[in-house]
Amino acid sequence: AIALALIASPPALANSPRLESVKNNPQRAKALCTELKALNAQGISYPSPQAVAQIAAREGLNTTDAEILSTYVVGLYCPDVR
Repeated sequence: AIALALIASPPALANSPRLESVKNNPQRAKALCTELKALNAQGISYPSPQAVAQIAAREGLNTTDAEILSTYVVGLYCPDVR
């Protein structure tokens, strides 16, 4: 039963205002893309611990939520970011 509850539970950020804010405000998402592209130019990939920590600090998130936000933004708005 516990395993089923864990599987059925959505991620904490899945329906969060933070994801909705980038979904509803493409300019905010594009600003995050610009930040991630700048990290790429320094040889830092967006899922790296350094990039995730930077996004987490800027957005006031824990690292898991920052990783989810970054992945969401890259997938929807800047697939060229690595």
